[in-house]
Amino acid sequence: MKKTLIGIIVAMFSFGSVSAEVGLNVGLSGAGAVFGATATESDIGPNVTEKNTESDYLGAAYGSIFVEKELGLAFIGVDYVLSAIETEQAESLRNDCTTEAKCNTGAFTQVTNKVKVEFNDFATVYAGLRISDNFYAKVGFMTVDLDTKENLGTGSTYNNTSMDGQMIGVGGQANLANGMFIRGEANYLDFDPVELTSSTGVNKISIDTLSGIAAKVSIGRAF
Repeated sequence: MKKTLIGIIVAMFSFGSVSAEVGLNVGLSGAGAVFGATATESDIGPNVTEKNTESDYLGAAYGSIFVEKELGLAFIGVDYVLSAIETEQAESLRNDCTTEAKCNTGAFTQVTNKVKVEFNDFATVYAGLRISDNFYAKVGFMTVDLDTKENLGTGSTYNNTSMDGQMIGVGGQANLANGMFIRGEANYLDFDPVELTSSTGVNKISIDTLSGIAAKVSIGRAF
């Protein structure tokens, strides 16, 4: 996905540099966001299932590049985040039920779990509508790769996966000289739930909710 998006952006930059007034916008953005998440960890034994649900917040700052095509009052575009968004490492103690005999007698082993998550290849495809010369609204579809970095006391691991979501936002634009412009945006982002099962099949992590609010400042040029 990353190579495809970069290829599209390079092609659009090249096209815009040799064509006048093709209705193409390209630029860079900087964003600050606050995300809230709720996740459930399940330890599944032969006769016992343990569940632990926790909620937390993540603040993130990231940069992205975007390419847009003007369609009268409407526009379509793609935005790609340039670097990974990382969470802090979470560490917890868990009572592990490793055998049927231990589950039956309630003899659990306490283990330490360390988990860190990276969000990579965060891309948004969106469509917008200009409400006036300076204000617009937009909606979009998001996709991001979820890479887990875990060290579990049970010895199990989790595979990487991807998450999809939706965004809605409003923004304002000020046009400058030579086709340049600056923008300010406020966006709401909401990702769909996803579930991960460990390599041993006895642990599951489900991200039940993940949503956030992002403020974005962009600078670009119209071709």
